[in-house]
Amino acid sequence: MKILVTGTAGFIGFHVAKELAKRGDDVIGIDSINDYYDVDLKYGRLKESGVLKSIKDGENIEYNKPIQSQKYDNYKFIKLNLEDKENLDRLFKEEKFDAVCNLAAQAGVRYSLENPKAYMDSNIIGFMNILEACRNFDVKNLSYASSSSVYGLNKKQPFSTHDCVNHPVSLYAASKKSNELMAHTYSHLFGIQTTGLRFFTVYGPWGRPDMAPILFTKAIFEDKPIKVFNYGKMERDFTYIDDIVEGVIRVIDNPAQINSDFDPKNPDPASSSAPYKVYNIGNNAPVKLMDFITTLEKKIGKTAKKNMLPIQPGDVESTYADVSDLINDLGYKPNTSIEEGISKFVDWYREFYGV
Repeated sequence: MKILVTGTAGFIGFHVAKELAKRGDDVIGIDSINDYYDVDLKYGRLKESGVLKSIKDGENIEYNKPIQSQKYDNYKFIKLNLEDKENLDRLFKEEKFDAVCNLAAQAGVRYSLENPKAYMDSNIIGFMNILEACRNFDVKNLSYASSSSVYGLNKKQPFSTHDCVNHPVSLYAASKKSNELMAHTYSHLFGIQTTGLRFFTVYGPWGRPDMAPILFTKAIFEDKPIKVFNYGKMERDFTYIDDIVEGVIRVIDNPAQINSDFDPKNPDPASSSAPYKVYNIGNNAPVKLMDFITTLEKKIGKTAKKNMLPIQPGDVESTYADVSDLINDLGYKPNTSIEEGISKFVDWYREFYGV
């Protein structure tokens, strides 16, 4: 297939584009390369993808100019904003994609309290432009990133896609729920097969530095205290990046279908009479935050200094994914243990940051 992957200088998008290129798909990756976090890490991912010869070359990337990967003949990268409708439409018109995987977004729960406009620009306007381009240039296969944060005030666990999620507690979560609603509308009106993936606390090599694994690891190596919110009484369904990538690719290969048993008098939030589907993708095994920290300490060989703090606005105490639909529909369940995942992550961290 010819596949557009958005967010390919980002954590998940980088890994997905690389795996699709490895297996032989024609991949075009786009990313705005914004400065929400260290751009050198984003340039490092592009270097690993063969797009850049060195991290320093990232400063010279020209806007809207394709760069051929030197590692994969079937992969090109373009620096492009999703909000740039004119150039995005031109790209769709020229390339005639078979599928689109939208992994670009303004991420982060806490940052949405500080800069809400960034979430409207990227996650709402940007996603609208993707939907419109799929509609206008006849792309029927669209998969996109949602988030476990949509569960908000829901307390029933494990979190199920068949439960309503109408009580978000951050603007980031609200933007992701909005994406699901927007996608359903385009599935219903225009027959676009849309699949949303609610990711649960993804970690691993090349991960985001604003998330706990890298924040903790950096602080432990530097003998600085780590911030442990809700006094450590947190659980997260930590999901290793390789498991996420396999799930994303299975969704790309198996676009959403109409649910022939859909009952409009008792509507299922996870499916529709339109070709629309939402999946959880998590490890289905929540880990206590303190156990995660202990495993990290063992791998690094140092004890963390801990600053115990109350829960942050927009945070939830626990996440736990019901992945039964992923198993039943696609025959897949994430299964990388926390010990194996942390080991691979810390090995990468040591190499990339030279510690």
